[in-house]
Amino acid sequence: MRRMKVIIPVLLIVISGGVLAFNKLGKTDDPPGRYEIIMNLVGQILKEGHYQPKALDDAFSKEVFTKYLKDLDSEKKFLLKSDIQKLSTLSTHIDDELQGAPLDCFNSVNAIIKQRVSEAALLYPAILAQPFDFTKDEKVVLDPDKIDYPADEAARKEAWRKVLKYRTLEKLTDLQEMQAKDKTNAKPKTDAELEVEARAKVKQLYDRYFDRLKNKQDDNDRFSLYVNAITTTMDPHTDFMPPAEKRYFEEQMAGKFFGIGAQLREEDDKIKIASVVTGSPSWKQGQLKANDVILKVAQGDKEPVDITGYTVEDAVKIIRGAKGSTVKLTVKSTDGTVKEIAIVRDEIVLDDTFAKSAIINGQHKIGYIYLPEFYADFQDRNGARSAVDVAKEVQKLKAENVEGIILDLRYNGGGSLQDVVQMAGLFIPDGPIVQVRSRGGDKVVLPDRDKNVQYDGPLAIMVNEYSASASEIMAAAMQDYKRAVIIGSGSTFGKGTVQRMYNLDDFFPSKPEIGALGALKLTVQKFYRANGGSTQLRGVSSDIVLPDPYAEVGEKKDEDALAWDEIPKANFNTWIDPVNVEALKKKSALRVGSSEAFKTMTENINAIKNIDKQESYPLNIQTYKTEQKNNTAALKKYDSVNDKVKELNIASLKTDLDKLGNDTGKVARNKDWLKFRAKDPYLDEAVNVMNDLIVMSYPKMKGKQESN
Repeated sequence: MRRMKVIIPVLLIVISGGVLAFNKLGKTDDPPGRYEIIMNLVGQILKEGHYQPKALDDAFSKEVFTKYLKDLDSEKKFLLKSDIQKLSTLSTHIDDELQGAPLDCFNSVNAIIKQRVSEAALLYPAILAQPFDFTKDEKVVLDPDKIDYPADEAARKEAWRKVLKYRTLEKLTDLQEMQAKDKTNAKPKTDAELEVEARAKVKQLYDRYFDRLKNKQDDNDRFSLYVNAITTTMDPHTDFMPPAEKRYFEEQMAGKFFGIGAQLREEDDKIKIASVVTGSPSWKQGQLKANDVILKVAQGDKEPVDITGYTVEDAVKIIRGAKGSTVKLTVKSTDGTVKEIAIVRDEIVLDDTFAKSAIINGQHKIGYIYLPEFYADFQDRNGARSAVDVAKEVQKLKAENVEGIILDLRYNGGGSLQDVVQMAGLFIPDGPIVQVRSRGGDKVVLPDRDKNVQYDGPLAIMVNEYSASASEIMAAAMQDYKRAVIIGSGSTFGKGTVQRMYNLDDFFPSKPEIGALGALKLTVQKFYRANGGSTQLRGVSSDIVLPDPYAEVGEKKDEDALAWDEIPKANFNTWIDPVNVEALKKKSALRVGSSEAFKTMTENINAIKNIDKQESYPLNIQTYKTEQKNNTAALKKYDSVNDKVKELNIASLKTDLDKLGNDTGKVARNKDWLKFRAKDPYLDEAVNVMNDLIVMSYPKMKGKQESN
C-alpha cells in the first residue's frame, strides 16, 4: 500500500488547534482499508503533532508489542509460550505498519488470540463439570507478572484448573458461611452439595465472561486495543477513540447526551431497566418499564445486536446516539413477554455530573461545593460550563452567609483547561493561573484577567490521588497564591499534560465503504504552575496530609509517563491574607494523631499492604479458611471507621431542594449524597481545618467589615 501523506503544521496544532491539512490519496492498485488508513494517520499525527514524540522505531515497536499482548491476555490464560515465540518475529513490524506496511503483526496476533479464546471456551466447562478435591495441598499464583505463558496446552489446562478451583473455593466457603448463619434452614446442604452449587456459580460467571468476549470483543475492538497500545506507549493520555467512544467522551464532558432516559443495571448477566426518568423519551413512549431485560439493541432498521455479556457502560454506548434518531430495543418483560420497543432519542441532562453545594452547620456555618469534573459542553455555546456553575454555587452560599467554603475535588479527573482558569479567578484578583508549553518550547501564560474577586473568605480545597489535570491546576494555583489550604493525600495524580481531540475523518475523504474513522486525543502541551514547577509525575503535595486508603495509583505508576521538569516562575503576587499553613498543619496533626478513625484507617492500610505481598494462594480448604480468618480479622476494624466519626450536620440549600420537586429518584439520590458525606472522616477533618482557618481569619474579616 502506498503511504498516505499528512501535512501537519505543528504550531497550528499546539497553539490554535486549527484544521490539519491532508494530501488526499491518489489512485492506487491497492486501496487501503479502514484499519490501514487509521494506522497511517495515527503514525503521522504522533510523529508530527505529539508534544514529545518517541522515535517510531524497532524499540518502540517491541514495547507496543509487549503491551498489546498484555492487554489481550492480561492473566496469561489464553496464549501459549510458543505463540509468543512465533509472534515475536513481528514485534519490530509495528513501526512499519504505522508507515504504510501491511498489518501483519495485528492480523497474526488477532488470528491466534481468536483461536486460543475459542479453545479456552471449551476448557472451563469441562473442568467445572468435575468436583474439586480441596483436601490436596496445592497453591495457585494469580499475579500475571509472577508467571510465564503456559508452555503447552497441558500447562494451559492446568493453569485454568487451578484458577477455577480457587474461584470455586471462594464461592464454596461463602456458601458454607451463609448456611452457617441461616438458623431457619431446617435441612442444611452437605459440603458436597454446596461444592456443586459453587461450581455452578463459577461457571455462570465464566459463561458471562466468554459471552462478552464473543458478543462484545470483535476485530474492531481488538484493533482499537492495538492502536491504543501504540498511542499510550507514546504517553498514557494519548488515546485512539473509535466513533462510539468519542461520542461517549464528549457526552461525559458536556454533561448531556441524546438517549432514551432510562437508568440501567447489571443483574445475573443481563442488562435491566433500573428506572425510567420522568419526562424522558422512554417515559413518553410508555412501554419500557422497570425490571425489563434488554436482549438486543438495533439502530433504526439495522440488524439488532445481542447485548448478552455487555457491561452497563457498553450497553449505554450503543443505546445512545444522535438526537431524533430511533433506537429499537428488544426487551423481555417481567411477565415473560418479548417485544420490540422503538424510542426516538432526545436530549438527556446528567445532573449528577454537575457542581453541587450544601451547608455544614456546626461550630461555624461552612459552605461545601462538590465538583466531580471540570465539565464543558464544547458543542453548545449555551451548554453547561463548570466554571459558571461553581460561580453560581459560590453566590448561593454567600447569600446564606457562610463563613468559609470547602471545594471538594476528590476523584475529579480534570477536564476543561479554560474552565479551571476561569474558576481559579473567582478567588483571586488577577494574575497567571497556569503556564503552558508547546512542543517547540514556546511558553504561554493563561491568566485570570478579571480583577473582581467573587469570594474572598476562608477557602479549603480537598484532593486525593485521583484528583488530576485541571484539579491539579486549581489546587496548585490556590497553593502558589497562598489563597487556600490544600487538604488530602500526600500528592495528587500527577497528570501535567494537555490533550486536544482530532477527528481522523478530517484527514480522509468520506467513503461509505470505509465508515467513520474515530478520533485521536493527542498530548500537545505540558502545563506548569505559576511557580514554574510542573505537576507532571509529582502532582500537587497537600498542605495537610491525611492518611489515604491504600491505593497504588498515579502517573508515576506508568513507565511511559512524561518526565517532571520546571520552567521560570511567572510574575504574580500572593494573596493579601496568605493562609498560615504551618499553624493549621500543627492543629490538624494533633487531631489526626488522636483520631480513632484515622488510627484504624492507618492500621487497615498496613494490613492491606501485608496481604498484597502474598504471591500464592492455597487451594486446600482448611489452609484457605485459616488464612481468610486472619485476613478478615486484620481488615474488619476498617468497617467501623465511619462509626468513629461524628455525624456532620450537612444539608442541601432550600433552593436546590425546591428544584428536585417531587422527582422521587432525584430526591432519593440527594439523600444518599448527603448521607455519605455526613460520616466522611476526610470531610470531617476538612471541616475542623476550616473551623481553625475561620478563627484565624476573624480579626482580618472583622476589620474588613468595619471599613465597609
